[in-house]
Amino acid sequence: MRRIAISVAVSTMTLSLAGCGVLNAAGDGASASPTKGDDVTVGLLLPEKANTRYDKFDYPIIRDKVAELTRKQGKVTYANADASATRQADQLQQMIDDKVDVILLDAVDSHAVADGVKKAKDAGIPVIAYDRLAEGPIDAYISFDNELVGEVQARSLLEALGSDVDTSDKIVMMNGSPTDPNAKQFKQGALSELNGKVTIAKTFDTKDWKPEVAEAYMAQAIGQIGKSNIAAVYAANDGVAGGVIKALKTAGVTHLPPITGQDAELDAVQRVVAGEQYMSVYKSYPDEAEAAAQMAVTKIQGKGIQFDALTQDRVDSPTAKDIPAKLVQVSALTKDTIKSTVIEDGIYSVDDICTARYKASCAAIGLR
Repeated sequence: MRRIAISVAVSTMTLSLAGCGVLNAAGDGASASPTKGDDVTVGLLLPEKANTRYDKFDYPIIRDKVAELTRKQGKVTYANADASATRQADQLQQMIDDKVDVILLDAVDSHAVADGVKKAKDAGIPVIAYDRLAEGPIDAYISFDNELVGEVQARSLLEALGSDVDTSDKIVMMNGSPTDPNAKQFKQGALSELNGKVTIAKTFDTKDWKPEVAEAYMAQAIGQIGKSNIAAVYAANDGVAGGVIKALKTAGVTHLPPITGQDAELDAVQRVVAGEQYMSVYKSYPDEAEAAAQMAVTKIQGKGIQFDALTQDRVDSPTAKDIPAKLVQVSALTKDTIKSTVIEDGIYSVDDICTARYKASCAAIGLR
């Protein structure tokens, strides 16, 4: 069993859908009720644009997978809230008014969106929480193993500090947005590894995951701790890491301390190549997004056996218990694993990463 910050995920035996022939199965089940054929409309609500993954990966992958699953008869209606909970509430209401068949919701504010989720439920529209666990009567949840993300980040940070890591080493923790439940899980996972091994000198929560907010907080930390006294920085994602790095450079730091990240954004991968950022967490967006599309389509088509096979984990939110879920695994992206992660999965090509500015750094690590 894995315990996560606002839920308990019980991992059951992994079932190979293709191997068991389940992907082509249809059947009645308690978790799905037949309502539609292939002419489904999936509403997709994503939270912000500061992280480029949503427009570049999540939306097109889900759109294409829905089309594949429905013989090109299904469609995805997409809206991005640009970090505004109010805007997302309006977008959710619009999808309810437009009578979409099912909603994939990546909440800006997991608590504030609960009323909208209830309205969708009352309108007979299933809501699947995507990437972040929304409150309210959601029908299912899919995300990465968020506590593991924090653990991987912290272990990598300790690895970078080396065998002589000491409890006196001062770490700055630049966490994610306080309205994102995932951020709390990342933080708890990281602290489970860092506590007792280093000193957390300063800790901040980065509103709306904005790099400029992280930059301002990091400048504050540098002023209070001293730029030469910061052994490493835990940055919750790549955008936050970018803000941290900018603040350190502005303060005149030429030899950057180890800095973590998450999401494997292209500029972050390039910073890893150049040695400015120690690592990022690679999360297979195709795995998460394609599984989300499958969950949405099977849910509304009433393919209960297939839906149940896709959601073998269980989580609890503050407002709902025993929610069917799927938790996707993650891995560390460092100089040594760029080839085996983002390049092998086709997220980026060597040419994407090794632009003129980074060619020498790429050559130095054998990336050609």
